[in-house]
Amino acid sequence: MITHRSVSLADQVFDYLENDILTGVYARGEILTEGRISETLGVSRTPVREALRRLEQEHLIEERPKGMVVVGISPEDADNIYEIRVRIEGLAAALAARNATEEELSHLGEILDLQEFYLGREDAEKIKSMDNDFHREVYRLSGSAVFYDTLMPLHKKIQKFRKSAIQDPERAAASVAEHRRILEAMILRDEPAAEKAMIEHIKMAREHLRKQLGQTEE
Repeated sequence: MITHRSVSLADQVFDYLENDILTGVYARGEILTEGRISETLGVSRTPVREALRRLEQEHLIEERPKGMVVVGISPEDADNIYEIRVRIEGLAAALAARNATEEELSHLGEILDLQEFYLGREDAEKIKSMDNDFHREVYRLSGSAVFYDTLMPLHKKIQKFRKSAIQDPERAAASVAEHRRILEAMILRDEPAAEKAMIEHIKMAREHLRKQLGQTEE
């Protein structure tokens, strides 16, 4: 049910549907209808229609003869997103090492401390939340709106695949350790090391995804 009124109904419906598509609530190939969504969310068809149009522009759904069909993010899309992140996220980490204040790096450390805490409790949802916060903060600390606006949507689009990785205890622990190396390089203001650590982190995440997909296909 949509309840918040500080944001337009169309924006709320879009956010709701986008999240459900990206997290796999709506599977690839599923048909979305204005009537069904309208009834589920308790809103009129007008904001639903606008939200569906935006989802189509984002290539998350597409219009076919049988209606609006969920496309979502395919494994191939996810792999491409990781490739883009490998090439540019390291630069964001290097800029963060250069531009972040001591206070900002301390806050980043607190986020990582929480992620380690939740890792010990095997709380996958909280680990994922802290992972989101860690990367978002690195993008912000780069000091570049271009890096932030480019990387945040990419990170968001692969959340279903990231959640799968976090639910693997071994990969979750490795990911947190990789975050720690990134932060340590930033604290030392070692831009090349921060860039290298971030690139290695993204590469390891991509490799884990590829192994998962390989196991699924067998």
